[in-house]
Amino acid sequence: MQAISKSKGSDSGLAPLLLTVVELIRQLMEAQVIRRMDAGNLSDSELDRAAESLRQLEEQVVKLCEVFDIDPADLNINLGEIGTLLPQSGGYYPGETSSQPSILELLDRLLNTGVVVEGDLDLGLAQLNLVHAKLRLVLTSKPL
Repeated sequence: MQAISKSKGSDSGLAPLLLTVVELIRQLMEAQVIRRMDAGNLSDSELDRAAESLRQLEEQVVKLCEVFDIDPADLNINLGEIGTLLPQSGGYYPGETSSQPSILELLDRLLNTGVVVEGDLDLGLAQLNLVHAKLRLVLTSKPL
């Protein structure tokens, strides 16, 4: 088994991007657990399992940040006029609105209300349609 050696943040390649995506998904799942807890939709054992899983995932993200010499605060990307990817520490509770929502907050709201995206995609070459795809995506946190 090979030991994982510490590398500098600039030499870590895709690690910061992958950890950012994992942290976004982790916080999104945490928001959904909170929403279901507030609605009384989780039993005590389900809540305990979800909380423990989220805690372990957060712990792993922090450990990987240490391995790749990444400051966990750097996972919150500033997208300029759009805002930040993640909320500031302690700055968001699912169901409450803020004046400058992060991307995570917007995704949480979309999951809570649901969204349907439909589209057609044609890929071609030399004026020949070679691939046609019909897409329909239903994105919601509620069972259909």
